[in-house]
Amino acid sequence: MPDFAHYPSLSGKTVMMTGGASGIGAEIVAAFAAQGAKVGFLDIDARGAQAMSDAHQGVTHEVCDLRDIAALRDGLAALKSRIGPANILINNAARDDRHDWREVTPAYWDERMATNLRHMFFAIQTVAPDMAARGGGSIVNMGSNSWWEAGGGFPAYATAKAAVHGLTRTMARDLGGERIRVNTIVPGWIMTDRQKDLWATPDALEAHRARQCLPDLIDPVYVARMVLFLASDDAAMCTANNYMVEAGSI
Repeated sequence: MPDFAHYPSLSGKTVMMTGGASGIGAEIVAAFAAQGAKVGFLDIDARGAQAMSDAHQGVTHEVCDLRDIAALRDGLAALKSRIGPANILINNAARDDRHDWREVTPAYWDERMATNLRHMFFAIQTVAPDMAARGGGSIVNMGSNSWWEAGGGFPAYATAKAAVHGLTRTMARDLGGERIRVNTIVPGWIMTDRQKDLWATPDALEAHRARQCLPDLIDPVYVARMVLFLASDDAAMCTANNYMVEAGSI
């Protein structure tokens, strides 16, 4: 493992996050904990969330279905009562379930928006006043290179992820006067356990390697490192932009 950077400005900071029980989210939780931050996350996976809280000092969680905005708000309030108001918000939670465009119903489309987009805005709405009161903060929204690549097989997911960039840009403008920075991270195909189990066949991996500029598959740790940078004071003048972690695949 590389000798990664330490960010003194993250020590003692309060991080609120959606999705932290597995995959990229779990790597982000571990990375912030290693920096000495206080981390509270929301996740629907009760068992996985508890395992993360047990494994890392300074980490707590609430079990929450993010499609339920009232539950999202209650979960963030519960985390705030335990670790304090947020300095940092990481909008990470999403699901890239495959679906055929011919079979998508209005109900499924709406559910995909609720799963992959809607909760991001309402999490921002909930925590931004506390950030403003503390003199600023950092919000990181998780995008995807799926739509940049014109990837097929999940039109509702790709649409939601494309919309994340619009959300980032408009909220960066609205919150910039409060010194709240808003950015998007654009992961490529990240080798989480979910991806390996469901879609990372030898043929698919070979084709993807050929598309990337770099030959190595992308470990979730590299997304987490970009999150830390954007959350830290090192990125104090970075806002309203996209930060790619995709090995040059676009």
